[in-house]
Amino acid sequence: MNILLLGSGGREHAMAWKIAQSPLCKYLYIAPGNPGTAECGQNVPIAVRDFNAQVDFCRENKVDLVVVGPEDPLVLGVVDHFAEHLPTVPVIGPPAEGAQLEGSKAFAKEFMQRHAIPTAAYRSFTVAEKAEGLAYLQQHDLPLVLKADGLAAGKGVLICQTLEEATEGFIAMLDGMFGDASSRVVVEAFLEGIELTVIVLTDGQSWKVLPPSKDYKRIGEGDTGLNTGGMGAVSPPPFATPAFMTTVEEQVIAPTIKGLRTDGIAYKGFLYFGLIKVGDAPFVIEYNCRMGDPETQVIMPRIFSDIIPLYLSVARGDLAEAEFETDPRAAATVVLASSGYPGSFEKGLEITGCEHLEDCMLFHAGTVSDDQGILYTNGGRVLALSCYGTDLPEALRNCYTNTARIYFGNRYFRRDIGWDVV
Repeated sequence: MNILLLGSGGREHAMAWKIAQSPLCKYLYIAPGNPGTAECGQNVPIAVRDFNAQVDFCRENKVDLVVVGPEDPLVLGVVDHFAEHLPTVPVIGPPAEGAQLEGSKAFAKEFMQRHAIPTAAYRSFTVAEKAEGLAYLQQHDLPLVLKADGLAAGKGVLICQTLEEATEGFIAMLDGMFGDASSRVVVEAFLEGIELTVIVLTDGQSWKVLPPSKDYKRIGEGDTGLNTGGMGAVSPPPFATPAFMTTVEEQVIAPTIKGLRTDGIAYKGFLYFGLIKVGDAPFVIEYNCRMGDPETQVIMPRIFSDIIPLYLSVARGDLAEAEFETDPRAAATVVLASSGYPGSFEKGLEITGCEHLEDCMLFHAGTVSDDQGILYTNGGRVLALSCYGTDLPEALRNCYTNTARIYFGNRYFRRDIGWDVV
């Protein structure tokens, strides 16, 4: 099969790494890709939002399957575009309507409320409702959570401990802190518990639960500082016991898939559940319409099954009959970032030592290479190191041993990934 994968980050490198292992994959194209994905297939200079160019490329290169990595093209309707202009090529991802589960926090909260899916109490406010929102904050219990309604690259969340902090954050968000994404702000009750990620692959009727994981969003050790796109992840989190995962399926996953069908949304692809475990009960913090980053870098290595037959089953609608196996080993991922991220940071710094890694998977996120193949930093999150272990402590030790082998100027990484749960 000829396959086109859309995206250019660490998530897409991990997805390309997994796709390329399949004997069913003849040619893998990645648009636009990065230096890491170039080791798995052929990068093509097509932007993730250029749907017309993607359709033309698929026609010219006899592409049989399209897999979408990031959220932007899904929210903007890439699946709908292919359905209209090249319906013979299946696309793994939801239509724009289904992608609103991620594209609009208010849409997602209304969906959960309508279908009795456990989530924190909330209200949402637009710029025109600023005064009403400020009055609401005055009588809200603290701490509370402010969320930008739209896409904010995983950074549009403020946890406010005081009324002053909540008021300042609320006004700043409505005034454009996250651009158009925060033209509507969701005010949400704060839930005390431990977070985890559960992602399913679904054909709209049935689903396969991928290995659960826990990621680390804050930039600072001890979960302090600003939110980032993610600084590391572990799988499986020890507290995601079989009994708890059964509860997640019964109380969260099943009613979500049923709710999508009830609402007439033909959802095919990955569905990400950002959960918090409060006592023994799961609550949904957020939905995403795609795989997470860096969760993908720790989940894909734990999927033992060939991924391509799973994608084809999603496209055909017979996922219930597909086989799915998980690697019994634990896995851990540590992100190497540029100092200053998620604020301003320097680019163009040479990366050395990649050839010295041992028993480690290296996924590129923000890198670029020159004509001689020399790597340079090109983003806030630069590389992700993923390692197996017989258990999480061993996987983490393997990761941190390998972080010492890679160097670039102003390198930064969290040294406490995973240790809070082992």
